[in-house]
Amino acid sequence: MRVTAARLVQHGQPLQVEELELGEPGEQEVILDVAYSGVNPVDMYGAMGLVAPDAPVPRTLGTEAAGIVEGRRVMVRGYGLGTIRDGLWASAAIVPRGALIDVPDGVDLRAAAAMGIAGVTAWRTVTELAQVSADDTVLVLGAKGGVGSIVVSLAHGIGATVVGQTGEAENGDWIKAHGADYVVAADAGGLVDALADLRPTVVFDALGGEFTGAAVEVLQPYGRLVLYGASAGPEGMVPLRTLYRKGITIRSYGGLMASDEDLAAAIRQALPAVAAGRMTVPIDSAIPLKQVNDAFERIRKRNVRGKLVLDAQG
Repeated sequence: MRVTAARLVQHGQPLQVEELELGEPGEQEVILDVAYSGVNPVDMYGAMGLVAPDAPVPRTLGTEAAGIVEGRRVMVRGYGLGTIRDGLWASAAIVPRGALIDVPDGVDLRAAAAMGIAGVTAWRTVTELAQVSADDTVLVLGAKGGVGSIVVSLAHGIGATVVGQTGEAENGDWIKAHGADYVVAADAGGLVDALADLRPTVVFDALGGEFTGAAVEVLQPYGRLVLYGASAGPEGMVPLRTLYRKGITIRSYGGLMASDEDLAAAIRQALPAVAAGRMTVPIDSAIPLKQVNDAFERIRKRNVRGKLVLDAQG
């Protein structure tokens, strides 16, 4: 079976889109006809050799996707796909049968393709770590991002008051359209003043750097801070007296430590919420597979609202 695949041939070099022979699935493996594949920063880091530098090269990248197996609408993620074995940035792929997660009616396959990393991160941080309720005021730092935009929608679906932070005022209407009640356009230094009348009980922090300290300052007493990224910087100053005097709880999310089974269980919980409209996965663009390097360029330039996916048949 001939397929089109985006291949990492050399770290630090553009991916090559090639025709190759897929081969035959082994025992407990199946062929997935890929519809869409998720694109994440970690994929770009893998292509650069910053993540899984000892993984085999050449290989097909892509760690999450959605498509059809034996007439079933499914999504797949994990199980070494895209790292220790060929991945999902292809028109078809061999996947372990155990990796299949059924996609319910009402869930677009583009959204399903982004549930393996961003979607499950949003679900677990909101429902498990922060345990957001309708009584909360939630601040989402980096609200236009892949995870942040899903967190906005899910917190809104729960009934919380949602505040989205962005560094660019032009993102305001887009963030509100996906569930934010308020939008603040502010950097870390301006966050406290921007939130003078909106004291959050929960902060979701994908940014790190100086934003984490600012999050501690703006939280109400006994508030919860959930840290799941550091795109603004891996280090930052935290006001410790404020932290302990307010009784703030800090939780962090490291999805790479979770087992495939635990993540699959969380995704199965989250997909019905997507089907019911209580959680949305904003898709910026479905980029044709042959233009995969354009997707990396957009991630580098942070020229994305929500999620990028690859159209595996495009």
